[in-house]
Amino acid sequence: MASLTIPGVHDLDEPGFAAPACRTVDASGDVLLLVPGDSAAARAAAHAQDDDVTAVMELTDVAPVSVPHRIRGRAWVAGWLTPVRGEDRAQAARLLAERHPVGELLGIGEALRPDPLPGTVGRGAWMMLRLEVGEATVDDLWGADSVEPEEFTQAAPDPVAGHEAELLQHLHSSHGEQVRDLCGLLGDRAERVCAARGTVVPVALDRFGLRVRFADPGHQVFDARFDFPEPVRDLMELRRAMHHLFDAAA
Repeated sequence: MASLTIPGVHDLDEPGFAAPACRTVDASGDVLLLVPGDSAAARAAAHAQDDDVTAVMELTDVAPVSVPHRIRGRAWVAGWLTPVRGEDRAQAARLLAERHPVGELLGIGEALRPDPLPGTVGRGAWMMLRLEVGEATVDDLWGADSVEPEEFTQAAPDPVAGHEAELLQHLHSSHGEQVRDLCGLLGDRAERVCAARGTVVPVALDRFGLRVRFADPGHQVFDARFDFPEPVRDLMELRRAMHHLFDAAA
């Protein structure tokens, strides 16, 4: 989930209307956003004309399975917001459509129309914005840290990210006992949770490993991280790594 905040702008958007319909990062490290034409972000960017608008995008990462403390992390990306104009519009629209081919981009044709003039954007239209990253911070299951713009630009997507939600849900619904067997790789605390039939739920999966959340009947919660021998590069390597992990637990 993502939302935009513009200091000094009183956001009168309806609940959920401030959220970008979709977003992606281009080769230069800028964040491309598709927003409703009558959102506060679109109005501020359109009326600013050639001036940059300071903005903060907040992203909330929610576990795709039902677990205690479901929010896995938050990130804040601050920078300067401008409309995507001229020849850049078609390229930005194609990039967004490639990475978000269905659902929210059914109206991508609106983004390819001529640049809206200040005061002409309206509900039912879309506006593409560019957020030039000045700084970023992350606070998640792994800790809190800042990210320099150069690091942000050079970062590559995790090869598991696009499949994580589906894989975690499948592990939870169809391989719950195998996930529970991971208790055997941990100490007494995990063994007590499993012996008491507490909950054992996979909560995060990436190229480095699997994170599992344990909760005993008294609702005391802790996480355990199961690292793969080496980072996986694709789904085939992930499948082998998961089999290796479950075999070790069994």
